[in-house]
Amino acid sequence: MTRPKRRTLLLAAVTAVALAASACGRDSGDGEAEKGEKVAQGKASGNITVWAMGTEGEKLSALADDFMKENPDAKVTVTAVPWDNAHNKIAAAIAGQQTPDVTMLGTTWMGEFAKTGALDVVPPDFVKKDDFFPGAWETGVVDGTSYGVPWYVETRLLFVNKAVAEKAGITEAPKDWDSLTQAVSDMKTKGGAKWGVYLQPGQTGAWQTAMPFVWQNGGEVWDGKNFTLDSPEATEALEYYQSFYKDGLSTKDRIPDGQQEPKLLKGEIGAFVSGPWHIGLLNDLGGEGKYELWPMPSGSGDATSFIGGSNMSVFKNSKNRDGAWKFVSYLMKPEVQVKWYETVNDLPAVQSAWDDQTLSGDEMLKMFGDQLDKAKAPPSIPTWEQIAAGLDTELEKVAKGTESAADAAKAMQAQATSIGTGG
Repeated sequence: MTRPKRRTLLLAAVTAVALAASACGRDSGDGEAEKGEKVAQGKASGNITVWAMGTEGEKLSALADDFMKENPDAKVTVTAVPWDNAHNKIAAAIAGQQTPDVTMLGTTWMGEFAKTGALDVVPPDFVKKDDFFPGAWETGVVDGTSYGVPWYVETRLLFVNKAVAEKAGITEAPKDWDSLTQAVSDMKTKGGAKWGVYLQPGQTGAWQTAMPFVWQNGGEVWDGKNFTLDSPEATEALEYYQSFYKDGLSTKDRIPDGQQEPKLLKGEIGAFVSGPWHIGLLNDLGGEGKYELWPMPSGSGDATSFIGGSNMSVFKNSKNRDGAWKFVSYLMKPEVQVKWYETVNDLPAVQSAWDDQTLSGDEMLKMFGDQLDKAKAPPSIPTWEQIAAGLDTELEKVAKGTESAADAAKAMQAQATSIGTGG
């Protein structure tokens, strides 16, 4: 299940222009890591221009004002960019060498824009890898070099109708694939749900639901040199994904956004997979206390989930590089990350921010924080969105039963290999 509006727009925008003009560069995994230049000490000064998308772009000025109070000789100008125009706007700015100092980038854009050579390398003296969730940090790493800093994150859990689970006799969250299948089956046969679970059956963004099964089974999408979408682990994971549709535990038809929430609260769906934004959506429908969260299960590997969010990057041709990185560093302070959560409900990418009572005191948010320790993103390669579109097409065939998991895995592997990494 993709995040409403801004996530949908992000995926649609990227897919629509998927690498129309891929830049050349080293093949992913073959390059040596570059080290960013140091940033001058002291307060920031001068003009700092920032582009940010959607709600974040509309609200970021609040943090910019706080930054300018601490750095009175600096002036931060934030431009809010609509998600559906963001990719083209950034690409055009790079081509025309008219970029801002700082830009927000969706995590799946990092590979593409890093390959253009337009992004500055993250300076290790101002931003430290160990401050962030590992999966989040990796979204900004291309060919071993860091070009983006995680700003906010999100991951996925299972939202479960409590009454349905109780009626089904489920007393604890399932921990592995077998127990998840049993729980979902019980929610349908004993709990009264029409569908024990809703897993997105193909179409845009379905890979975000299916790929965690691959990771949970010890598989990978890319090993640094080759795609591994037809490995035994990946094929077995697709068979598991398909089993929910074969066994009638999940509908084969896409449930439109906006209809999934009431169906869960009414008990028509026992569970669905989604991110932290659904807490607010369900509560707004009077669902508070009517649902619970389950962590992701494990196959033969770890209990991994998908990690998303957005990064902050600085352009190489920034007219105020020091000021730009000082602003990015400011956004990553734990107390600033907490304030940002309170402003727009974006989850902190900085691990220590989760120690704040605002987040640690909320049991549901804490579960998302715990899951972030075991969350992964797809490889940061320029062609990922083009590859993802192919995955979504094959996943729909798998869900509808028109293609076997093994054939889908082979097709995914062939498509991905044909597309390549854009290097």
